Amino acid sequence: MLRYLIPQVALRDLPPMFGVGIVDAIIAGTYGILHDQVTFSISPEYFTKLKFEQFRWANLGLPERVFVAEIGFLATWWVGLFCGWFLARRHIPGQSPISAWRKIMIGCGIILLCALPSAGAGFGYGSWRGPNADYSPWRTMLDFLHIEDHWSFIPVAYIHNASYLGGLIGLILALACVHPKRQPTNPTPAATSPA
Repeated sequence: MLRYLIPQVALRDLPPMFGVGIVDAIIAGTYGILHDQVTFSISPEYFTKLKFEQFRWANLGLPERVFVAEIGFLATWWVGLFCGWFLARRHIPGQSPISAWRKIMIGCGIILLCALPSAGAGFGYGSWRGPNADYSPWRTMLDFLHIEDHWSFIPVAYIHNASYLGGLIGLILALACVHPKRQPTNPTPAATSPA
């Protein structure tokens, strides 16, 4: 694992690795845009009283839905960059570009396929608890933010947290399950038998 954290990277591999990071950042940012549009529909207060304040610096004065899209992108692009870096480190060295790209896209698919159901599980858990559950651990935050619709706010918080957890689980599964197909570095000549 240490070689993924402190890599020795061939210079020729850096441009495609950066390219993977950028592509994965765009994929994750797009996921974040769509994700936040859905969760804004469930709990506008999650955004108007929490996220809008956190991302105040990015507010361009455009309509709320556009600001929600900005927040979605800004809150997730870095996850794609992070995941893309690890997938690129695992698959680019020693593989043909086509094979590496294919494996990286499979890894991205695994990450998305883990993040989506995790978000659904977060919503399911928040909804299952119901409006009459004991939300005393949330009381300080709800009071501080002046949240009126607790029942919508809390499931959306679970959705957001579960999505990040799903992304992490997906990355771990992608690194564990998608194996690079290494090209031989020193092909040995076929053995010949004496005539």
